[in-house]
Amino acid sequence: MGTVGDAYDNAMAESLFASLEHELLARRSFKRKAEAKTALFIYIEAWYNLRRRHSGTDYLSPARFEAKHAILFE
Repeated sequence: MGTVGDAYDNAMAESLFASLEHELLARRSFKRKAEAKTALFIYIEAWYNLRRRHSGTDYLSPARFEAKHAILFE
């Protein structure tokens, strides 16, 4: 995500995986791979991208942040 030697190289990806582990994986177990895939899809598409607020985006959800900035660049 960043350049070689950049301190923020994987910070965004690590943040996503830390949230995923804490908010989804630590709270439940899955019997089948399909069940885990469905839960992961719902977590990312229905919660993480649409409603979860992030400090890096002025506490807006990613969807709201992108919508706000899309208006500025039209």
